[in-house]
Amino acid sequence: MAAEGSTGNFAQPSIPKFDGDYEHWSMLMENLLRSKEYWSLVETGIREPANLEVLTVAQRKALDDSRLKDLKAKNYLFQAIDKTILKTILLKDTKRKYQGNVRVKRAHLQALRRDFEVLESVFSAPVHLRRPF
Repeated sequence: MAAEGSTGNFAQPSIPKFDGDYEHWSMLMENLLRSKEYWSLVETGIREPANLEVLTVAQRKALDDSRLKDLKAKNYLFQAIDKTILKTILLKDTKRKYQGNVRVKRAHLQALRRDFEVLESVFSAPVHLRRPF
């Protein structure tokens, strides 16, 4: 007789919850995602073609299948991570992406100023003296 929550002879695997021990949790999640055949997507991601219009029917089907597998893998990951931890991860990622180090900002600003000054000098010179880009 099959136990409740099982499919055939196999019990549904429980999704490992992240409890702060990343090494242990990542090992369990990798094993789960490998058993579901989603691990290759975690390692390589989806390769989006530059032009969707040139895909054959088989290629489009394969791309749609990959996208669905990617969503399923993300679903397992989202279920494994508590909402407060997920918000913390997203907040840190956003800060890292948009704030950055003060020195890096200054260097980037200096490079932009230098580019502007070069362009300004090129366009302020008479036409016959202008350098090509």
